[in-house]
Amino acid sequence: MAAPSKKLKKADSTAHPELEPKDFDEDTQKALEEIDSCQNEIEALNEQASEEILRVEQRFNRQRKPHFERRANIICKVPHFWTTAFTNHPDLNSLLEEPEEDCFNFLTVIDVEEFEDIKSGYRLKFYFTENPYFENPVLTKEFQLGNSGAPTSSSIPIRWKEDMDLTHTNEPTCTRTGRKRQLDQRSFFTWYNDHSDPTSDSIAEIIKDDLWHNPLQYFLIPDVDVGNGIDDDEEGEDVNSPEEDEGEIEDVPLVEQSEVDQPPAQGDEPDD
Repeated sequence: MAAPSKKLKKADSTAHPELEPKDFDEDTQKALEEIDSCQNEIEALNEQASEEILRVEQRFNRQRKPHFERRANIICKVPHFWTTAFTNHPDLNSLLEEPEEDCFNFLTVIDVEEFEDIKSGYRLKFYFTENPYFENPVLTKEFQLGNSGAPTSSSIPIRWKEDMDLTHTNEPTCTRTGRKRQLDQRSFFTWYNDHSDPTSDSIAEIIKDDLWHNPLQYFLIPDVDVGNGIDDDEEGEDVNSPEEDEGEIEDVPLVEQSEVDQPPAQGDEPDD
């Protein structure tokens, strides 16, 4: 087969390529135009699929809603459910340190409300019982597309009680693992008030798409103490090495159970 008369021009990924006849030989030009036509048909189907998927998701959101409401009512019966789920979550546990963790003990319900047009945004709602920190019964943070089409976020202001504002601190707080938390590291409440970059708010996405969908898996994770950086196996090896255990087994004579049960003879002092 004859080689093409000219080398194929690299397509520009930042714009729709203009297929000019002068760039390719006639057969290549015709093939590229056919590919472009097929691609346009594929894109039209992709757009149609997106609309169908959106309608399906809206329908299933309506079907899931009563189950989420029933689950929320049951969760309220479990003490400190959300505090435990948060502190066990590998990506959220750094948000809750003292005293945020104490405040979270008053959290009873987390709810996610997606807009009817799912692509346009959603709300995160946190319901609290009466507590010593703030007056709000519910804190809401909302994400939506602004007038320019760029994502924006907003939140209901927290009505802090006197001297209880958890976003104001002058000292590093002590983490659950014993380390000092840096002043610029966000807590839950500083995240709640932060609207600087809603396009990359990973915390909101984790709460919406992971924690809220199945919080039980994080509630049931055992609480492992990693404060000293040494796990149980390493501690066991420091106390009794395999060689020490082996020596102890050889040196300790076997004792009959009848001898163990016998009290010392009268007048004899038991061995130390």
